[in-house]
Amino acid sequence: MNYWLFKSEPGCFSIQDLLDAPGHVTAWDGVRNYQARNFMRAMRAGDEGFFYHSGTHPEIAGIVRVCREAYPDHTSWDPAGGHFDPASTPEHPRWFMVDVRLIALAEPPLPRALLAREPELAGMELLRRGSRLSVQPVQESAFKHITRMMTLRAV
Repeated sequence: MNYWLFKSEPGCFSIQDLLDAPGHVTAWDGVRNYQARNFMRAMRAGDEGFFYHSGTHPEIAGIVRVCREAYPDHTSWDPAGGHFDPASTPEHPRWFMVDVRLIALAEPPLPRALLAREPELAGMELLRRGSRLSVQPVQESAFKHITRMMTLRAV
């Protein structure tokens, strides 16, 4: 199993939106960074990750599980949509997405500032200055350390 972190602005798509989604499942679409796309293509069903709220109050809000492996992101084909890419076509997709299912809520959410004070997390991509990837790997040791810090409620 591999571990990941999925970032989203709460005003765009929040943990509450995922909780309200049918079956607590959503497509993680709209990723337009090649490195993040490649990470999604490496994901396997059953991999787990943190749902991270970025923005003014950055925090880990819950845990998700990959329930559908990478497939073409159809939002790149919609000229009226905000994720359109004319170079991506159904015949030659450039962008991919995965489906994730919410499995637990962090109650309360775990603030980034608290994570930054943990020596065991010093090498974590999320905590590197200038790290902006919306999808990123998390080392197993970091994932386990963070989950021990959290109070989780299964959904």
